[in-house]
Amino acid sequence: MHANPIPNAPEGTLPALDLDVLRGRRVLVAGAGVSGLAAAAALVELGARVTLSDAVPERLADLPPGVEEGRDGEIPAGTTLVVTGPGRRPDHPLVAAAAAAGVAMVGEPELAWWIGAARPVPPVWLAVTGTNGKTTTVGMLATILRAAGHDALACGNIGYPLVDAVRAGHGVLAVELSSFQLHWSPSLRPAAGCVLNVAEDHLDWHGSMAAYAAAKARVLDAPVAVAGIDDPAAAALLEAAPAPRKVGITLAPPLPGRLGIADGVLVDRAFDPTGHGVDLCPVEDVHPAGPPGLTDALAAAALARAYGVAPGAVAAGLGGFRPGAHRCADAGTVAGVRYVDDSKATNPHAADASLAAQPPGRIVWIAGGLLKGADVDGLVARHAGRLRAAVVIGTERREIVAALARHAPDVPVAEVVAGEDAGVEGTVDGPGVGVMEQAVRRAAALARPGDVVLLAPAAASMDQFTDYGERGRAFAAAVGRLPGSAQEAGW
Repeated sequence: MHANPIPNAPEGTLPALDLDVLRGRRVLVAGAGVSGLAAAAALVELGARVTLSDAVPERLADLPPGVEEGRDGEIPAGTTLVVTGPGRRPDHPLVAAAAAAGVAMVGEPELAWWIGAARPVPPVWLAVTGTNGKTTTVGMLATILRAAGHDALACGNIGYPLVDAVRAGHGVLAVELSSFQLHWSPSLRPAAGCVLNVAEDHLDWHGSMAAYAAAKARVLDAPVAVAGIDDPAAAALLEAAPAPRKVGITLAPPLPGRLGIADGVLVDRAFDPTGHGVDLCPVEDVHPAGPPGLTDALAAAALARAYGVAPGAVAAGLGGFRPGAHRCADAGTVAGVRYVDDSKATNPHAADASLAAQPPGRIVWIAGGLLKGADVDGLVARHAGRLRAAVVIGTERREIVAALARHAPDVPVAEVVAGEDAGVEGTVDGPGVGVMEQAVRRAAALARPGDVVLLAPAAASMDQFTDYGERGRAFAAAVGRLPGSAQEAGW
């Protein structure tokens, strides 16, 4: 039996790396989302007696084979372990109940780590976290690894469960980890880990900026730690990290031990054995363009180089990568106005980068949703001069409206309230769709030829939409229904 990986957990309650301990034992999976269902199936495969619970009973309608339905908020008698969904806050009653019963609680990534570590040849984890840019970086990294001939997969918070990636036998995992997932994964140690940036986000969950940053910092407990040193908070985490090798990434020409940009080229001065630096990729080959995309590319390159990927494969991977949907995606041009879908800008830090990439004075900004405790004052103050107008949606729109009144009093502001007539013939699929329809029409009325209508909400979407993807699709569909659009014209 290996040492117990969970600090302060009762001995004998955890499988650690000896997964045979789970055989015949009761495990509760609390949360029937994508990762919860994957964890339940993996635990059944390991011989555990699995109970699955969820606050939404409909999610339990089609249980995986061998899984029993449980009652939400209850821990069955004899439970050895609780595997929780990543969104469960540390102050949730189930957490207190598990602690009182002496039952340890971990997340699906931690379970995947145990399963992988117990294999004869464990997969290599190259992990990325940060307030903004995680998904793009992980996508770039997976593309680079595949260009180098590795059996690599992007997984984790990007949407593909880690337990499924490990069970499938992939050799190298490009892992996106949220602060929630890191909080519930105390023994996870990647081969190389990266913090891109740290800004206010999920403070309602973590309780403080310090706790949020501490969760992010866990990914740097690795043989190689990488961080975006242009971001002061990320640079501080790198400085304090226990990693034996620390690598900074910067948009400036790099010093030894760093990756950066010189003369329009991404340059590695950390992993080049000559110490002089090696060129990786021209700036113009990186997509998405602009500072955030370049930072993501440098992070992906650093993790790949830490794993031994050659410069040519880095160039091939970055050159062949294209960002996914809802990340500064072109939603069309109508009446001389360009519409940009950056629905994935789910916090002020991401919206900051999105606004900075657009022409000053020509932006009609669609913003709002769930702010998760984040402050928008600084964001609005920095970009007040770039705005033509703003359209504000979401249940926490008042905070954004107030910030606009303080810092951009001359900027026209339109509020869209759920339930207002969206002016759409026929039925509306969901509450957020009608809101977005009205928001796009109001933005179109405020915009002038040459302007950009930018959906960069600076907030999460779950108040009115299923996720940021649905929000982005609603935006693109509403643009397509504007008078004069190609879709509206039937082209």
